[in-house]
Amino acid sequence: LMSCFLGFFLGMEKLVACPYKKPNALCRLICFPWAGGGTSQFAQWGNLFSSSIEVSSVRLPGRESRFTEPFAKDMTTVVNEITSVLLENLQEKPFAFFGHSFGSYISFAVALQLKEKYGLEPIHLFVSGAHAPNSEAFLTIKSIPICDAEDEEILTHIKILGGTPSVLLQNEDIGKHLLLTFREDLRVLQTFSFEKADRNIPFSCDITCFNGSEDKPHDLEAWHSLTSGDTSFYNLPGGHFYLLEPSNAIFLTKHITRCIENAGL
Repeated sequence: LMSCFLGFFLGMEKLVACPYKKPNALCRLICFPWAGGGTSQFAQWGNLFSSSIEVSSVRLPGRESRFTEPFAKDMTTVVNEITSVLLENLQEKPFAFFGHSFGSYISFAVALQLKEKYGLEPIHLFVSGAHAPNSEAFLTIKSIPICDAEDEEILTHIKILGGTPSVLLQNEDIGKHLLLTFREDLRVLQTFSFEKADRNIPFSCDITCFNGSEDKPHDLEAWHSLTSGDTSFYNLPGGHFYLLEPSNAIFLTKHITRCIENAGL
């Protein structure tokens, strides 16, 4: 039993960053970072929320404390790891997901597996800077030729995405690893396909979509057909990384808190 517990604990420590633990929280908010991203930004959100919401951030292999691990090969591998590590945790108390960009697609894929395999559903799905996974626009992401793409092309994609804060790209070593991570994350994203079966609405929870007002427009309409719950849409000032602005982070915190509290836990 001890080794089983230890394995679970180490799995959690490896996969999830949660610097502000709140054992008495009513709900857990699990955050999923953007392509090439780590846990540092979202992990700090724990400080912004009240004691009723515990925030953690998912860490994929190939970065931060998992730097030496090989990158995940496809979306199924990513989803299976996250689900198996978090399952026990998510059965204990209500949870919500927040994903930004690439993280939105991962959070959706994880939520889908939890629902289909275990009958578990987040009380709210918050997505940010992403197309609906059942939209035409999502298919264009899948057609970006990454295998043959030069670093320069990948850099262009990062910039089009309003990419990574440019300061990081100026440091050669960080820039190189960031490019590699971004490329590998994009590869994972391209292995994800979601075909919505007719009449099959996967979720019943509410979905909220956030976007930067100066970001390139995302195809959001199709989120409507993915839940029998409510879908709402908010534009916040800024580009693709609008959520790094302190004023937007405060808006998001307040709004997410209100949604979770209204879920009547």
